[in-house]
Amino acid sequence: MTGKNTDKNGKGAELVSEIFVEYGSFIRAVIGSQVKDEAQADDIFQDFFLSLIYKPVPKGVKDIKSYLYRAIINDIIDSARRAEKYQTRIEKYSEKHNYSINNTGHENALIEKEQLDKMFALIKGRLPSSQSLAIALRYKEHHSIEEVAEKMGVNNRSVSRYVSVGLKKVRHFLTAK
Repeated sequence: MTGKNTDKNGKGAELVSEIFVEYGSFIRAVIGSQVKDEAQADDIFQDFFLSLIYKPVPKGVKDIKSYLYRAIINDIIDSARRAEKYQTRIEKYSEKHNYSINNTGHENALIEKEQLDKMFALIKGRLPSSQSLAIALRYKEHHSIEEVAEKMGVNNRSVSRYVSVGLKKVRHFLTAK
């Protein structure tokens, strides 16, 4: 059940599956004790499965529960660190590009609406459907990441990734013109 996994035939996933069958409730309990948001706890649980595939339990580990506990805590810390770095980048970006939405007169509101509609049509035509939908729900309909994730049936990180990659592509094709 333990050991280095470098094979390509799925043995690593089978070994990790055995660990999750035997210690799954323990893993969930540890994650649940550290993370109160159920969606985030599910994400960490799934990420931990993948983490064990890429870095399996080493041979010679005498207390697997202790090893799993430390590995789970490390994954939770890494997840929190990634979220913090992401938030910091968002804040820096918003400070750098501090645009006011209503810095023009109300007489230009119709023109701005038409331009926004054209922009979202361009986004819909140029981006994959998941990215264009995430951007439209987030910025056109003003939904939170959680609301977009719920509407799309994916997790919050997927929505953030769709929006991030989509906006990067939009910036790229706008600067290319």
